[in-house]
Amino acid sequence: MNGIISRDSIDVAFVGIGENGHLAFNDPPADFETEQPFIIVELDKACRQQQYGEGWFASLEDVPATAISMSIKQIMKSETIICTVPDERKARAVKHCFEGEVSPMHPASILREHAKAYVYLDEAAASLLS
Repeated sequence: MNGIISRDSIDVAFVGIGENGHLAFNDPPADFETEQPFIIVELDKACRQQQYGEGWFASLEDVPATAISMSIKQIMKSETIICTVPDERKARAVKHCFEGEVSPMHPASILREHAKAYVYLDEAAASLLS
């Protein structure tokens, strides 16, 4: 599948930011360098707790330890990126990603380097921004 996806461009990537600043399950420290379009990522405890807390799984033990995600470079190759971030529990991550340095420790911060990345925040998610 990596070969197929590498041959074609992606018009729109729909992504989210996690409570730990992850971008589409690329948890910190994210790999900003891999050329693989899709990667298997290890979900850290904070990410797994978020999935459980949002009600996606019946228990923390049910949350998988790994996920398949687009790599950071593949996301950044998309023509347009749409990112939605709801809720106050993500406010700290939003602040780090959009007011701190671009860093693998704050994976979603890389969105600041894309010309057509659109980030939609509700008031609660934006509440800590200057």
